[in-house]
Amino acid sequence: MTKPSLRKLETDLKVNKTTLHNWKKNRPQLFEFIIESYKDRELLKQNLTQMIKQKQIIEEEITLTKQRVS
Repeated sequence: MTKPSLRKLETDLKVNKTTLHNWKKNRPQLFEFIIESYKDRELLKQNLTQMIKQKQIIEEEITLTKQRVS
């Protein structure tokens, strides 16, 4: 997982680059928390994508089973 770009952070947090640099320098715990949050978000997104794929596979199996039974 990569760190989000400064431009992405600017957009999502509605702050400018200078503010981000100041946070990184003067409030490193806050900045690190933000970065970690993005990593968690990426993991959740991957998990959700996998769950959607599994759901589709299960739905296909149900459809096939219904066709065989009918």
